[in-house]
Amino acid sequence: MTVAPDAAQAPPARLLLATRNAHKAEEFAALLAPYAVDPLPEEVVLPPETGTTFAENALGKARAAAAATGLVSIGDDSGIESEALDGAPGVYSARFAGPRATDAENLAKLLREAPAGTGLAYVCAIAVVDPTDDPIRPHEHVVLGRCTGVLAAEPRGDGGFGYDPAFVPDEHPDRTMAELTPDEKHAISHRGRAARALLRWLTG
Repeated sequence: MTVAPDAAQAPPARLLLATRNAHKAEEFAALLAPYAVDPLPEEVVLPPETGTTFAENALGKARAAAAATGLVSIGDDSGIESEALDGAPGVYSARFAGPRATDAENLAKLLREAPAGTGLAYVCAIAVVDPTDDPIRPHEHVVLGRCTGVLAAEPRGDGGFGYDPAFVPDEHPDRTMAELTPDEKHAISHRGRAARALLRWLTG
């Protein structure tokens, strides 16, 4: 994995987002303002998530999008780590209950296997790949965001997605992520923290 130096060139006005997850696309559009976040063209094929870390998977997506389009691209990988499960599901969070598992099925499995009140961490890696100066050796950088909390006894709240209804963040011990307002969630979430780190890097 190649990681760029600590400083970057002037940021692009637009970033291509290497995902087809509508929830993520909506969050990134808000988190990365004022930069425009463009959707992934239908013809671009993303690689399978075979990395052993969130950073590896995020880089794979960003590299694929940048290579296919020649545009500055960002890719992310995120998930939840449970202390009770030795860090699982980790990079397998989206398929914890099976290859085609729904969010509800993944959440139900976590609630069955991990005791309420045990520690959790949301982790997000965002990779940016800029092929505009050198398509053969594109400029690459990865940032990480992390949010800690505990597992609720049962799902609560109608907001968010994924494991949010059972994730009680340390900053709001009386509510789950799914019970927070969008602004409250963005202020503390793993994706929000990673996005702000990316913005800081892009702007030097």
